[in-house]
Amino acid sequence: MNIYEKYGDVLPEILNEVTDYLKQINETYKEKHHDKLYEHLIARVKTPESMEEKCQRKGYAVTTKSALKECKDAIGIRVVCGFIDDIYTFVDLIKQASWSEIVNEKDYIKNAKPNGYRSYHLILKVKVPFEDIDGNNPGQYFVEIQLRTIAMDSWASLEHRMKYKHDIKNPEQITKELKRTADELASCDISMQTIRNLIEENR
Repeated sequence: MNIYEKYGDVLPEILNEVTDYLKQINETYKEKHHDKLYEHLIARVKTPESMEEKCQRKGYAVTTKSALKECKDAIGIRVVCGFIDDIYTFVDLIKQASWSEIVNEKDYIKNAKPNGYRSYHLILKVKVPFEDIDGNNPGQYFVEIQLRTIAMDSWASLEHRMKYKHDIKNPEQITKELKRTADELASCDISMQTIRNLIEENR
């Protein structure tokens, strides 16, 4: 049986609602500032199989309640921005939404993970016109939003692929090189932000 049970039908609808809201934020910003906040976004509902695997890996019971309450990323959106400042601007605008509450926030840009991973993570609790796992209607569902620059996203994608290759002969060297590359890309992000700021100052 699908771990999401009947609630699986509403997850794509919630995903679309939140995605549309993020797109509207971008459009409103473009009209006012003549520039976009993000390059692209990727939205998904975690597959039942992936969610079951995560519950097992985290030591949670493989139940619908675990999938929708313990694991807070059944609905996930990745926003890829051109510049670091755009990420923080977007985060501030997301926080203004009246129908959601930030329940967790992690800034891995200012505080990178030991392996070099950088990103900004938000967990939102959104109010929706659907019943939730606790029987509430309107209900509340969790949505994870990750915001990254293009450089951060390319690094994270490569690191994710390498993580699942079990036949690597020199994992320590690969890990070291990935960390070095992450730091170099972070330096490039800062340089690009500086260049952009200089251009803005000279307008």
